[in-house]
Parts: sequence; structure tokens; C-alpha cells
Amino acid sequence: MKKITTLIIAITLTLTSCGSDKKEAVDNTPAIVVKVSGKSTNDTSPYVSASGKIESENSANLSTRMMGYVTKVNVKVGQNVKEGQQLVTINNTDLQAKKAQVDASITQATAAFNNAKKDYERFTNLFAQQSASQKELDDMTSRYEMAKAGLEAAKQMRNEVVAQFNYANITAPFTGTVTNTFIKEGDMANPGMPLVSIEGSGKMQVTAMVSESDISSIKNGMPVTINIKSLNKEVTGKVIEVSLSAKNTGGQYLVKINLDKTDKTILSGMFVNVQFPIEKAQATANATTVLVPESALVRNGQLTGVYTVGSGNVAILRWLRIGKTYGNQVEVLSGLAADEAYILSADGKLYNGAKVSIQ
Repeated sequence: MKKITTLIIAITLTLTSCGSDKKEAVDNTPAIVVKVSGKSTNDTSPYVSASGKIESENSANLSTRMMGYVTKVNVKVGQNVKEGQQLVTINNTDLQAKKAQVDASITQATAAFNNAKKDYERFTNLFAQQSASQKELDDMTSRYEMAKAGLEAAKQMRNEVVAQFNYANITAPFTGTVTNTFIKEGDMANPGMPLVSIEGSGKMQVTAMVSESDISSIKNGMPVTINIKSLNKEVTGKVIEVSLSAKNTGGQYLVKINLDKTDKTILSGMFVNVQFPIEKAQATANATTVLVPESALVRNGQLTGVYTVGSGNVAILRWLRIGKTYGNQVEVLSGLAADEAYILSADGKLYNGAKVSIQ
């Protein structure tokens, strides 16, 4: 009997101990201090946003109009070149042979011209002395004109051959940087085939594609703000060209912008976001646009969300459907109502259900 009583007491103590452990398993994690914004609508001046790419104001893909083997590629990608510097050499043995033939033709035509000229001058003097007939003078005049035309034709043929040499020796049309080489030594160059790509070292410009709903708001000379995503940098520029047709651009309208200032960190090919200011009369159309700072967004693969504050002051992750990017802010199409509170920043790592303390 004593053994049974002792066993019951031991079990009771064990259960009591487990119960006390459960009571002690209370979440004592300190609340994360957060900053909350309850205003997500756009109160600033409205603007149209479009994606674009930086490119050099001067750029060219160099090619040739003759066929031949590439004998020398004198430059590499990234190399700086000067105007007139030789970039690619194409085999021109056939041109050299043709040039030799033309030079021989010029020598022959020159001799014939000089002989015809002397005869023409002689018969002109004889005719003046009435020692030659009119027909003889006409024959010498015709011979002289034919020899003169033959010499001129030979010289023009030589100019044609010399011009062909320009397509055998590809030179830089302006000072810049080699951005790509499409061939190597031994390759066959064909007419129209790009050989070398070069971009000027001068001003940079942005080429942006604007939708048909926004193009009517954009005018030449309009100042714009350009956000360079990879550098997290903003620069200013001015619209210089606005295309009025989207026939060859996939339904988008081409807009070109000159950058006011450039530096070595801004490279051709960088993607940008361009903000075009629009008229105040259009402000009401964008008055209910929900904008959230990009720093407040949470990204997980293809999903984008934001933390909101739920009942009991806990963080709740809300997935969103986002739209256009306006500088450092992103348009929210669904998932967050206007003026709904969301967490801007936190002093610690947030997660679903984390206790928060609003600052």
C-alpha cells in the first residue's frame, strides 16, 4: 500500500512539474520597434514614368561592302580609338591588281591624249594659214576630244578603285570606344555584315519607350528626372525627340533624352526609369494612386509584399500586385488600400507574427 501511495505522489509531482513548465513557456521576445506609415497615396506632383536605356549619342556598327578574308583585327573590346584609326583590314589583293590595271590604262590614255593634243594644235595653226581643210581640222578636233574623254574615264576608274580600298581598311568614323567585335582573323567578311561596333566618348542620351496613354503629355524640351537603377542615382535631362508613330516600335512611342551631366560611372546600356512631369490638370486622375516606398517592400522570388500591423500589434505579411515604378516608389495595384497602415522600417528582422512596437 505504501508503494502505491508513493507512486501516486511521484506521478502527481511529475504532472505538476510539467504544468508549471507550460506556464513558463511564454513568449518573452521583446517587441521590434517599427515605423508605420498610414498614408500611401500620391500627394506629390504627378508624373509619367517610363523605362529606358542609356546609350551614346554617337554609335555605329561598321561594315564593308566588299567580300574578302579578314587579315587583321587591330582593336579589342573596350579599347579607346581615335577618329581615322584603322580597326579592321580585309584582304585586298584583287583590288591591288585592279589598281595596277587602271594605272596602266591611265598611262596609255595620257599618251594618246598628248599625241591627239599636239595634232589638234598643229592642224589648228595649219587651218589658220589655210593649209588644212575644215574636215581635217574637224577630224583632229574629234580625235582630241575622244582622247581627252578617255583619259578622264581612266582617272575616274582609278578613283573608284581607291574608294574600294576604304572598305578594305575599316577606320573609326569618330573618337570613341570599341563596344563589340563580330569577327576574327581569317573570317570571311561579307557586304553589310557588321564587323566592329563603336560608341562615341561624348554625351550620353536615354532612349525610352512610352505608352500611347502617356505620349500626349510629353513635349520637346521638357525637363525630366532619370533614376539609374544599378547606381541608385538620379540625374536630370531634357527631351530632344518625341516619335509620333509606334508602327515600328511595338505599340510604344520612342522618346530620346539628353543627359545634362555625365560621369565615368554612367555607362552605355544601363537601364533607367524616366519621370516626365505632366500638367496639373491631369493631377486628379492620379490622386488615388497608391504608392509605397521601395525600401518597405519584401521580395521573395516573383512575389512582392509589405508588412502591415495586425491586431495585438503583430506583423502580418501582405502580398501585393505592383505596377509602375515612380523613382523610389512603387505603384500598388491591389493588396493595400489607400491610407492603410504599413510598416516603413524596423529596428530588427520582421517575420509573420512578430511582435512590434510602433514608434
